[in-house]
Amino acid sequence: MTPFRISHRRVRAGTIRAAASMASVATLAAFATACRNDTAPAWGYPELKATLGSFSRALDAPCDEAAPATCADELDRLGTLADLALGEVLDHRLLDPGCVEAKTALDRARALRAAAAGQALARRDPHHPPFRRAVVAERLAYERLLAALESVRTAPPPGDGTEPV
Repeated sequence: MTPFRISHRRVRAGTIRAAASMASVATLAAFATACRNDTAPAWGYPELKATLGSFSRALDAPCDEAAPATCADELDRLGTLADLALGEVLDHRLLDPGCVEAKTALDRARALRAAAAGQALARRDPHHPPFRRAVVAERLAYERLLAALESVRTAPPPGDGTEPV
């Protein structure tokens, strides 16, 4: 027996150990790269895009300005979608001053519509002109909010896109 003779079992065991060590190195490398700050969500935020799409379609639905009471009911449904979209924007920490300003204007328009609805109810006139104007103003506020949220969603991420959100 020569000292340089290697059995097949030792070679096979060495190959298996080498493959196992390479697999463990690859696993550690994968863990190390996954722990960097490149875990930001997909740019464009697909869930937010779907919510804003629903919001936009609901806003595009025709509103009979001759009957502001039915428009007011539609605006209440829009409020639910707007709150959902704002919640997603907050989840992704995308809020900017334009969104805050649009949300504040929407809140003022909602309060104005509620006050005008009270006046229309007290006068028993569902076509009360201030109520009509308040409904139109609230719809415009929803449009501005949608535009602000969409601009936030489509804005490129800060830096190279690998910063945490």
